[in-house]
Amino acid sequence: MIRFTFSPLKATGAVTWMLSRSAQLDLHTILKAAYFADKHALNEQGRPVFGATYRAMNYGPVPLEIYEMLKGEPLWLPEIGRDDYPWERQGHFITRKTDQPINLDHLSEMDLAALETGYERSRGLTFDERTQATHGSDWTKAYPGTMAYEDMIDPDRPDRVGLLRELERLGPHLVL
Repeated sequence: MIRFTFSPLKATGAVTWMLSRSAQLDLHTILKAAYFADKHALNEQGRPVFGATYRAMNYGPVPLEIYEMLKGEPLWLPEIGRDDYPWERQGHFITRKTDQPINLDHLSEMDLAALETGYERSRGLTFDERTQATHGSDWTKAYPGTMAYEDMIDPDRPDRVGLLRELERLGPHLVL
């Protein structure tokens, strides 16, 4: 399986950016925006934005590390150099709790473009439509386990085989 090293700094910047665009977002919207962004970047750039571990769950793929961060798990705080997250969870909703400037330094322009694509797609769908849109073959092959990045790469991508070989070899060593 292709693996990447998760980037908590990118995830923090991305979630804070999403929350700056909408006062409050539900978990499903944020988690599916991350999935759409990672899948888009993987197919457009040959690498994901976050490198999260995706679990195929009932309502679609869940980037486990981002989910932990959204729930306020302190595990990632040392990685992002903070004492707390710049958001808070109230039930299924996440709100930004600070007006401090958003740090997007760890997100490249291509990352931001993929994030914008993922966010707009997720926000433009209802809960049921998002769930349906994320229940593709990559989700089906994995349900109820860990999804494979190999399955997120479009099957008709002309250089798919070469990209798979490259990512299997380099994936864990890439700095996302």
